[in-house]
Amino acid sequence: MKLRVNDHETEFDAPPDMPLLWVLRDELGLTGTKFGCGVAACGACTVEVDGVAMRSCVVPASALAGRSVRTIEGSPDRIVAALQAAWVRHQTPQCGYCQGGMILAAASLLRQNPAPGDADIDQAITNLCRCGTYQRIRAAIHDAAKTLQGARA
Repeated sequence: MKLRVNDHETEFDAPPDMPLLWVLRDELGLTGTKFGCGVAACGACTVEVDGVAMRSCVVPASALAGRSVRTIEGSPDRIVAALQAAWVRHQTPQCGYCQGGMILAAASLLRQNPAPGDADIDQAITNLCRCGTYQRIRAAIHDAAKTLQGARA
């Protein structure tokens, strides 16, 4: 099977029904995408597929042939880089387990809505954080959005 992951064509041997999460972690060694619940509820496994957030634990890798997958290990584009910098400024992560998926979900949001309000963030970012840093996450997303808008001006 072939996939484009983090801007590189990759080839691996896996059953066609193997979820993308396990292909990334077990076949490709990209362990930044985390297993949380296995039913697409928590978001720890979030990656971007063609710029849109997707929960990788329930999507067969074979369904993504010809599409572009970005994991947290991928070279950050300007949106991901702005989010990572804002995450640091706001001291967003505590344990850090969910942060890769959280950042990619936020990147997908900012691709679709470059100036989200609180309600937009709450609706789009459904990832769970056991540390409860949701206020910091929201502040970091607002910060990154302002940084990106300043860069466009």
